[in-house]
Amino acid sequence: MHKTIQQKLVKIEERYHVKILYAVESGSRAWGFPSKDSDYDVRFIYVHRPEWYLSIDQQGIGTKRDVIEEPINDLLDISGWEITKALRLFRKNNPPLLEWLRSDIVYYQKYAFVDNMRALESDVFYPSSMLYHYLNMAKKNYREYLQGAEVKIKKYFYVLRPLLACKWIEKYNTTPPISFHELLEDIVPEGTLKTEIDNLLKRKMIGDELDLEPRVNVINEFVEHEMARLEEYAKSLKVEVKDPTKMLDELFRGTLQEVWG
Repeated sequence: MHKTIQQKLVKIEERYHVKILYAVESGSRAWGFPSKDSDYDVRFIYVHRPEWYLSIDQQGIGTKRDVIEEPINDLLDISGWEITKALRLFRKNNPPLLEWLRSDIVYYQKYAFVDNMRALESDVFYPSSMLYHYLNMAKKNYREYLQGAEVKIKKYFYVLRPLLACKWIEKYNTTPPISFHELLEDIVPEGTLKTEIDNLLKRKMIGDELDLEPRVNVINEFVEHEMARLEEYAKSLKVEVKDPTKMLDELFRGTLQEVWG
């Protein structure tokens, strides 16, 4: 599949007259808990030729879109962000983008862009914004998926992963890792809770993820307690971040020069 994805990326470059800078896996495979029928969620960052940027119509006007989205099928979901869109989201400390930078499954990387971007991460890190993103995700998924007497196994991980990411931010004041296993090992101590999570994880990965069954009370109690506590913690955070726009402008211009000459 790796080769198939790389071939599709080459075709995207040819069809849209762009250069792909970075392409990674971003879904459950990157998080470390794919099931046997998980699809591939490929995300990439790309750059147009200089003349695309030097025109009176900015992106978003007419046909100048800032995303490339390929048709989704049962096996492959592939889409990408244009470089300036990616850098604006990077400036906002966008968690999905920062997760891309941490993916262990890299399909393509060329030029210095991503390494230079990673070097600037400390200049854009904003713990309040990131913590609220993950906390709101956990709360929303908890309301939608884990309120009934019976729940689907896989839905626990759509709540646990963002919740553990919040606790990582609280503990280390850094961007959390993408791997659920790393979060689990660091954040959850040995005991009943971790044992129950490990059991669910094993079952999900062998294909039990769609089964409805009684909810696991020890996990629900942990989630409810931590969501309430982290809500209060988030309110206490006060962090000022300097505007990194000038540095990101320089990164964009330098990438244009490196890629296109």
